[in-house]
Amino acid sequence: MTTDGHGPAANGAAARAVGAIKIYGSGETEVRALDGVDVTFDTGRLTTIMGPSGSGKSTLMHCMAGLDALTNGQVFIGDTELGALSERDLTLLRRRQVGFIFQAYNLLPTLTALENMTLPISLAGEDPDGAWLTEVVDAVGLGDRLTHRPNELSGGQQQRVAVARALVSRPTIIFADEPTGNLDSRTGAEVLEFLRRAAQQLGQTIVMVTHDAGAASYSDRVVFLNDGRVVDEMSEPTVDGVLDKVRTIGA
Repeated sequence: MTTDGHGPAANGAAARAVGAIKIYGSGETEVRALDGVDVTFDTGRLTTIMGPSGSGKSTLMHCMAGLDALTNGQVFIGDTELGALSERDLTLLRRRQVGFIFQAYNLLPTLTALENMTLPISLAGEDPDGAWLTEVVDAVGLGDRLTHRPNELSGGQQQRVAVARALVSRPTIIFADEPTGNLDSRTGAEVLEFLRRAAQQLGQTIVMVTHDAGAASYSDRVVFLNDGRVVDEMSEPTVDGVLDKVRTIGA
């Protein structure tokens, strides 16, 4: 299977896991981080993954993004099964179809905001789509900060650069790992509002891992994990609803 296809699968799913099992160690030290996970992430939606520490949420995200391989089961990005790809094709798929937003921003200090935004495309030897780049820059509200370097930007502005960087290549799916963990509540709310807008207005598919019920309330759907299994999910979540659900699964 090749990585030529770019975009959601024929069934409208941006990504999905089927019977996903991930085991670390063996014998008495065996840890079953994922224990038969079936989950689908629909195109153009912001989905949050929540669960107690050790529930498998980070492992699921890493396996869905092609950063770690399953022990058994399948992961698809669009119609492409990751386990069927060579290492080279998997690298190409991650570059072209998967975006990442990290808690620590991961911006290069010597590059301007614009250069950081377009870095993945530049590394691929390609040019950004000018109209799309303008739309993303306008959406994150950084038009007057493009020539600034990271140390000249606030934490919230740096994270918005990181969000824009993930969006500029128009990936099939973006994975966000605690994207507001280093931000104050007001700035974090601005970033979360933009992520929601990116899904609703720009059609971007985003999967976010967080422990914060407030952050989860910005999403279209929350998937709850415990002991490596999907134990529940919630559409149109509220803070109180998420907190109640988290309490019932022992987070």
